[in-house]
Amino acid sequence: MHVLKSYKITTLTGTAIVVANMIGTGAFTSLGFQLENLKNWGAILTLWLLGGALALFGAFSYAEIGATMKSSGGEYSFLTRLYNPLLGYLSGWISITVGFAAPIALSAIACVEYLPIGKVNARLLAIVIIALVTFAHTRNLKLSSVFQNVSTLFKVLLIILLIVLGLMMPGRLQNSYHVTTIYLNEVTSPAFFVALVYVSYSYSGWNAAAYISDEFKNPARSLPISLIVGTSVVTVMYTLLQYSFLIHATYQELSGQLNVGVIVTRNLLGSRIGNFFSVGIALLLVSGISAMVWVGSRVTSTMGKDYTFWHFFTPDVKGIPKKALWLQFSIASTMILTGTFQQILIYCGVLLTLSTMLVVAAVFKLRKGKNHISSPTFKSPFFPFAQIVFMLFSAGMIGFAVVQHRSEILLGLVNLIVGVITFFIIKRTDTQ
Repeated sequence: MHVLKSYKITTLTGTAIVVANMIGTGAFTSLGFQLENLKNWGAILTLWLLGGALALFGAFSYAEIGATMKSSGGEYSFLTRLYNPLLGYLSGWISITVGFAAPIALSAIACVEYLPIGKVNARLLAIVIIALVTFAHTRNLKLSSVFQNVSTLFKVLLIILLIVLGLMMPGRLQNSYHVTTIYLNEVTSPAFFVALVYVSYSYSGWNAAAYISDEFKNPARSLPISLIVGTSVVTVMYTLLQYSFLIHATYQELSGQLNVGVIVTRNLLGSRIGNFFSVGIALLLVSGISAMVWVGSRVTSTMGKDYTFWHFFTPDVKGIPKKALWLQFSIASTMILTGTFQQILIYCGVLLTLSTMLVVAAVFKLRKGKNHISSPTFKSPFFPFAQIVFMLFSAGMIGFAVVQHRSEILLGLVNLIVGVITFFIIKRTDTQ
């Protein structure tokens, strides 16, 4: 009888997955939304540094929990075991319906925006891109891993090149922003915290490796390294990239614009060369789509092991969750057809913030040692400061978003209510 040899990913691949999930749409699109209400460039850079710090604090917490529990599924697995099945199910529900499908949809929309092509049906082309990436991931796990490593290297090199060009070439900072705007007024304003939702979304892939913990060769060692190194690298790159954007385009050029990278590269290099970089950024976004497609489908397949309703989406004999991959494709395509970029981003950002905040809070429960779980093999630095800061800012972002974007919040609430309903229906069916 032939036994299929399972493919286990390395620390390098895990770090690549974190970087690939983090580097994506937000870095090249959200600056335009931030500049609609914030004018001081110092406040903008503070946003990106703060977002990176919060992501790192979150990574510390996920590393401790993930290295101890050693199970795939991310928030779903963590909250189920540390709290109760309902909270775990709802976090999995968020991941399935929003957590990965929404960023995949946003990245595909942005990818089309960056392609220097004529008039096309942008929504249809975005769906085709997701379909092609999804199909590629239905082939085999090793191919997915190799593609992720190569594409992530390309992403990192492209961003480094953009940063170097931006820092080396003369900027227009003195003519670009109202630097006399009082810094403290902006960083303490409601607009700052709403903008932090956009930035948090941009960093949202920092927890990616936690979704595939049991696919690591040595999760107790590799998971913390992947989460922390990946998050730290991206924080530095993001902050320098936004600074490069700010000094090479005016407020009027960038405010409210989705394709800020195109605007800046054309200012730097001219329209012809700028178009080549636009294609490069589009390919970078495809790499991000690939990473999210790979990781996101694992949540659905993990839930399939626990609930009969989701059993249909468990992996095949080769370990590839094909049905989960195509379910994710269907949800992302529906979002592209029914929502705008900004609506999807706010809706997604708030729900993800709520889910991750619960996981970070779970570190306190894990430290008590009353959850029938072994002692942590990795302990979060700066405990409990890191966890408290993360939760306070997360709660603040959600609160300000409720005030500023009520329709998106209402949609998120409806999503959670539907999740609760399906949970009790499934539980009742499984017990009969």
